[in-house]
Amino acid sequence: MRQITVISMITLDGVIQGPGGPEEDKSNGFEWGGWAAGYDDELSDKILMEELKPASYLLGRRTFEIWEAYWPKHGEYWPAINEGVKYVFSNSRTSSDWQNTAFINSVEEIKQLKKTEGLPIHVWGSGELIQLLLENDLVDELRLKIFPITLGKGKKLFQNGAIPAAFNLKESFTNTKGLVILNLERAGKVKTGIAGA
Repeated sequence: MRQITVISMITLDGVIQGPGGPEEDKSNGFEWGGWAAGYDDELSDKILMEELKPASYLLGRRTFEIWEAYWPKHGEYWPAINEGVKYVFSNSRTSSDWQNTAFINSVEEIKQLKKTEGLPIHVWGSGELIQLLLENDLVDELRLKIFPITLGKGKKLFQNGAIPAAFNLKESFTNTKGLVILNLERAGKVKTGIAGA
C-alpha cells in the first residue's frame, strides 16, 4: 500500500493559489502570485530538500502543464521530478512527451494506484485534485507550510469542504520568518466531547 501525501503552501486564511510566482495562476483575477517569496531560511530549505527526494507524483492537469513547461529543462535542481512517475489526473489529456508520465481519470484508478508497491505518492499544487482526494478519504498525510499572511481571495485548500477526519501531528517546525510547517497523519474518526474535560 502506497501513501498519498499532500504537500501544500498555504496562507493563514487557507489560500493555496499561485505561491510560486506572479504568472503561476492568475485565474479569477488573482493578483497575489508569488506570495511565498521571502519566507525561506536554512531550516525550511533543509525540509524542502527532503521533500525533493525520489517519489511518484499525482498531479492535476493544470499543475502538470505548468511543470511540463519548466522541469524537463531544469532537472538539475530536482532530478527526481524527471525520473519519477507522474500520474496526471485529467479528462482532457492522454499523452505527453515528458518522460515517465501516465494519465488517469477516475477515483477508482487512484485507489488502485494506492494498492500498488512503489515509492510514496506526492501531490503538489493541484487544488481541484486535492478536493477530490479529501472528499474520498485518500489523503494519508498533509504536509502544510503555513505562511504568516492573509490574502482574502484565491483558491483554498478546503475550497469544497472535506469529510470529517482526524489527523495526528507527526512533526512541526517554525522557521525564523514565521513559516510554520506541520506534518499531519490521518488518524481515524473525529472524536467529540466537552472542551477542557
